[in-house]
Amino acid sequence: MACTTIQTSSSSGTINFDVFVSFRGEDTRNGFTNHLFAALQKKGIDAFRDDQKIRKGELLEPELLQAIEGSLVFIVVFSKDYASSTWCLKELTKIVGWVEQTGRSVLPIFFDVTPSEVRKQRGRFENAFADHEERFKDDLKMVHKWREALKAITNRSGWDLNNKPQYEEIEKIVEEVINILGHNQILSFDDDLVDMHSRVRQLEELLNFGANDVGVVGICGMGGIGKTTLATVLFNKIFRQYDSCCFIDDVSKLYENFGATHVQKELLCQVLNKGNMEQITNFSHGTMLVRTRLRHLKTLIVLDNVDEGEQLEKLALHPKYLGTGSRIIIISRDSHILRNYGANRIYSVQLLSENKALQLFCRKAFKTDDIGKDYQELTTEVLMYANNLPLTVKVLGSFLWDKDIYEWRSALARLKENPQEDIMNVLRVSFDGLEKMEKEMFLDIACFFYYYRFTDKGRVMELLNYRGFFPEIGMKVLIEKSLISYNGWGEIEMHDLLRKLGQSIVRETSPREPNKWSRLWDYKHLQKVVTENEEAKNLEAIVIERRLEEFLEATMTVDSLSKMNHLNFLVFKNVKFSGSLRYLSNELRYICWHEFPFKCFPSCFRPQELVELILPCSNIIQLWEGTKYLPNLRNIDLSESKKLIELPDLRGVPRLRDLSLKGCVELMQIDPSIGVLKELSILNLKDCKNLFLDLNIIFGLNSLKELNLSGCSKLLNNRMFKDPNVTEHLENVDENRSAIKLSTSSVYKVLMFPFYFLSSHKPEDSLHVSLPYLCLLNLSYCGLLQIPDAIGNLHSLKFLNLGGNKFVRLPTTIKELTNLRVLQLQHCKQLKYLPELPTIKVNTSGEDMGLYIFNCPNLSAMEHCYHTVFSWMIQILKVFLQMSLPLDGLQIVIPGTKIPEGFS
Repeated sequence: MACTTIQTSSSSGTINFDVFVSFRGEDTRNGFTNHLFAALQKKGIDAFRDDQKIRKGELLEPELLQAIEGSLVFIVVFSKDYASSTWCLKELTKIVGWVEQTGRSVLPIFFDVTPSEVRKQRGRFENAFADHEERFKDDLKMVHKWREALKAITNRSGWDLNNKPQYEEIEKIVEEVINILGHNQILSFDDDLVDMHSRVRQLEELLNFGANDVGVVGICGMGGIGKTTLATVLFNKIFRQYDSCCFIDDVSKLYENFGATHVQKELLCQVLNKGNMEQITNFSHGTMLVRTRLRHLKTLIVLDNVDEGEQLEKLALHPKYLGTGSRIIIISRDSHILRNYGANRIYSVQLLSENKALQLFCRKAFKTDDIGKDYQELTTEVLMYANNLPLTVKVLGSFLWDKDIYEWRSALARLKENPQEDIMNVLRVSFDGLEKMEKEMFLDIACFFYYYRFTDKGRVMELLNYRGFFPEIGMKVLIEKSLISYNGWGEIEMHDLLRKLGQSIVRETSPREPNKWSRLWDYKHLQKVVTENEEAKNLEAIVIERRLEEFLEATMTVDSLSKMNHLNFLVFKNVKFSGSLRYLSNELRYICWHEFPFKCFPSCFRPQELVELILPCSNIIQLWEGTKYLPNLRNIDLSESKKLIELPDLRGVPRLRDLSLKGCVELMQIDPSIGVLKELSILNLKDCKNLFLDLNIIFGLNSLKELNLSGCSKLLNNRMFKDPNVTEHLENVDENRSAIKLSTSSVYKVLMFPFYFLSSHKPEDSLHVSLPYLCLLNLSYCGLLQIPDAIGNLHSLKFLNLGGNKFVRLPTTIKELTNLRVLQLQHCKQLKYLPELPTIKVNTSGEDMGLYIFNCPNLSAMEHCYHTVFSWMIQILKVFLQMSLPLDGLQIVIPGTKIPEGFS
């Protein structure tokens, strides 16, 4: 068998043999032990044999003792004359002592004597010890040790070969040796490996040795995480269970340097135990041999570092051409390659736990399992940098070994700026294998989306789409190549060193000239670009987020932004600018600028590709003058912009879906052109306390799903409802687009009917019109005196907040809101009566449900109130239990000082 143990650590250098066999040569050498040695050799087990391993002319005893100490398993073959040999007894005594000291395994075999005869030292054993006591009467202590050694070893379970077929027992013995060696193999690497037992066990479960099929298992994970190490340990543990085996290191490199035929030769050389396969002259010949010579062999094959599916195809290795019980293990950073080949079981190697990473680091940096004195804080800092990646932990630990504290500090400072090259080279392999689009996505995530607050999978996909990167395909590729992952909350995760790799790639062509980079993510680099005020023609994206305390420290002039003509992605948070904003790139697709310091955008700013404009807490007074045509703009967020007075003509943003003006306390009017926004689904006007707006226009937005008018008390000004000039303007705002085709009186009647409770005047006609998609309505603290029956027309409503108003009762039609999930009536101090609540439809979305009725001091008929509330609650619980549906939460808050009786 060609398989040999693959060593990964110098610590295994003291192990010279797998097995040491102690036997009386004259009794068994030409019979039983010959067959035993042959069986061990057939399984690739290196067994010490005194007549083969020791050269003539050398002293036996020192060589034997060295061989004993260098063996993993001991087999003692007791025969009738075993005890007559002082050498055998000396071997036995040394073996027993060494086993007690190291915990290694010993297997007693009783060849032509019984265990009782040896244990009690009867028969020839008794005679032999009588001779020894006579011969060594001056050193009876030695003879006593021999006796104790015999007793100690015969108390262990072993094999009694009397009246049993020797070949069957030899097979059992060899199998037991294989099992022991497999376990000890892990222990022999203990200087380099931690947490290996559990990982090997998990991988063995995937291999499913009990099945008679031909199994294919993949090992996947990022570079440096320990895939090859794990496979090596597993291989050394189990290879003896197979007729033949093969471990090909770095398939990718062999394939690239020598071609597919060379890889086939390597496979066949190892599996068939051939010195070379020079007769293979072409790919077809190699394929024929692979498919014919392995059919009847139970084979273990490990292929390391496969980075292209073609490498497996050209190897021509298919499970159907292997013998029953064979196993193929493929190691790759790309899970897509593994699945495509047919590896339906894939082991994803995880990072070390913090405790295991610390253990590994200490073994490398301090040559012990404990942190060196005075190095606690520095060790923590190093491990934070390594982030539990085994390769980094090992490399840094070895690098810092035998260095003082000052050298540690210097090394850490250097690492943060320039990560070690050998680590980065390992990690970069996966990046270099990406297509151009995936490379750009990787760099964005490394520089921005993991570093910044964008980590939600859906949000990152959206933003990458703005960048033009087709993330639906690209993100899958990055996951398959182990460059990113998703956690249990659907957030993107990237190892810190991969992030540093991406940032170093952005810098590598001009490390000291950030104005030539494609991305900026660090404030000091932005500051350098702004200070030098040079053209940044390569710059596409900036994401700068500073801590609040840093915001007060420095102010930069805004002039340099005019020299970033190709900027398409911009995020500023706590970045302070001065000067006048005269120009901003028209290629911008996404702007998120917290505390935007300027009063207005420049007139030349016409970013037709802009999708989101996020300006919370801005200094803006007016977005722009006149009409700007921004056909792709979908989201405007001006929340908490305290100086905003008016919103401009919105006819140029027909695809706007989300408009947030929350907290714009000085906002007085919104251009009536908002009425033409056919795709507007979210409108947040919360706390716009000075806003005057024709509500006919708002309630004409038929795509609205969420409407928040909380605290908008001046929207109730009746003059605005009756001013025909406003609705006439609305009709004419975009005649060519056919935005509104109704007459002024019809618009008023149709749009006002469902919400006439906002006015003291009711429409004359009863037109049953409602907002068909509205699922969230917040009318809290609007001073409402009455809720009309027409509220029941809002059949899609799920969340209704009427808290803080002045009505006395709710209409009975509230029970028609069968999709309602949350009803808020808190702080309705005039509320006296609670009507029947709706019968809830089956909810499959698992949303929270709630009913909030507190601080309602005038609420009467409390028993009726309790009965209504608890009937509603029980009805919901029954539905969910019967349908076995998820219910994220059910909250009910009602007035009272004690638990109602009906609750039980």
